[in-house]
Amino acid sequence: MTRVLRSSAFRVALGYIALSITVLALFAAPLWYTWRQNVEQVRTELLREDVQGLTEIFDNQGPEVLAAVIAARVKNQHVAYSIILFTDERLSPLAGNLAAWPREAPDTPGVHKLTITDGSRPIRALLMRSTLPGGYNLLVGRDNARFRPLEALFLYGLAGAAGILAVAGAVGGWLIRRTLLSEVHRIRQTTCAIVDGDLSHRLPLRGESDELDQLAQTVNRMLDQIEQLVHGVRNVSNAIAHDLRTPLAELRSRLEELSVARPDTETTFAEIEAAVADVDRVIGVFNALLRLAEIDTGARRSGFIPVDVVKVASDVAEFYQPVAELKGVNLAFECDGDPTVAGDPLLLSQAISNLIENALKFGPRDGTIAIATRHANGAVEIVVSDHGPGISDDEKPKVTERFYRGDASRGTPGVGLGLSLVAAVARLHGGRLEFSDNQPGLRVTLVLTAMARPARGRLGATKEKQGEVQREAHRTSAAPSAVGEAADASVPTGS
Repeated sequence: MTRVLRSSAFRVALGYIALSITVLALFAAPLWYTWRQNVEQVRTELLREDVQGLTEIFDNQGPEVLAAVIAARVKNQHVAYSIILFTDERLSPLAGNLAAWPREAPDTPGVHKLTITDGSRPIRALLMRSTLPGGYNLLVGRDNARFRPLEALFLYGLAGAAGILAVAGAVGGWLIRRTLLSEVHRIRQTTCAIVDGDLSHRLPLRGESDELDQLAQTVNRMLDQIEQLVHGVRNVSNAIAHDLRTPLAELRSRLEELSVARPDTETTFAEIEAAVADVDRVIGVFNALLRLAEIDTGARRSGFIPVDVVKVASDVAEFYQPVAELKGVNLAFECDGDPTVAGDPLLLSQAISNLIENALKFGPRDGTIAIATRHANGAVEIVVSDHGPGISDDEKPKVTERFYRGDASRGTPGVGLGLSLVAAVARLHGGRLEFSDNQPGLRVTLVLTAMARPARGRLGATKEKQGEVQREAHRTSAAPSAVGEAADASVPTGS
């Protein structure tokens, strides 16, 4: 019983009952007041009509006839329902159902509410006194107790409605408790299975699209994300161990050889430079992972500003133009409109740089790399396409996984983090990364959420900050070899 009393369903049912009774009371109070006022008005009108009728008899036929009429009326009538008394000028009773003129009777004509005593029983009555010609007095009244049965019926009905609400609330609370316990039991089974290691377990859906189904869908999406993150951590751990083992082994071998062979100075410095390169490669991997972790936490979102996408993309394309010319690649830039997004210019520049570097790395010599910005369906798209070997349809869902390297990237520098970083930047900006065939080649589309064009004053105020951040992005990208080895996807971007 204690468990039931402490359950949330019982508290909900109790609150429902209290609320329903309160609403019922608020509804009944003005109804009761209106009913009482109406009854009082009807009583007064009936009393006035009664007094008027008796007064007309007195005026037309005299006091003797009035006394006879009153005597006939009260002959078989109890005082509890009607009060009538006809007296002379000395208040001596001539006819009526009261033995004497009440001490509590009013001294002035009119309608009065008062309590009179008939023997030993007090009567709460509505009385009307009328002074007739010749000093005669007429007192007519009605006992309020006559309407008490109706008042009792009203109160009984109100109490019955409150009882029905209480029973309905109790039954409803029991049904709600059963339903909630059923849902809680399903959730508990799922969570217990997940605790036991079965990350694939999900909450069953009933297909009714109600609140509980929506909650189950939300929990299932959360579990999907958790499962993906857990598997991602496992894969990343394995990939880090695999990809860092080689440079660390080479570093150890070089240092051991230097320690044993004691070569000449020139050879020693050459080996030291190679060891430094291995260390830089390891540091680059960890820097890329830290960058991804920072992006995934959303910490950079607080520094978002309006970003001119055309300006960012054109600056990055201009920066890579000399590298493209050295390889004989035509780097073409095209813009459609003046799209603006709320974002981080440095991260967007880094993402576009990674896409261009992949295209330069895997695209053919004397080929073409096209960079385009455009509005599409309320979003902003940054498209980088080339005519390289591309990515197969089977590999496209995998290329954004950390440390994934496609077959075409074997033997090239990199550890497989570039497209992971681009995808993380897209998610941070509320967008996504899409891959499609360029026939031949691959078209990579960075889709971002567009924002309304800011006011001219605000946009001008942010130009200086954007330029500073973009110059920082260029300095970050100034060493293509470092970017290529520490942050590129190591996957060809042409299909």
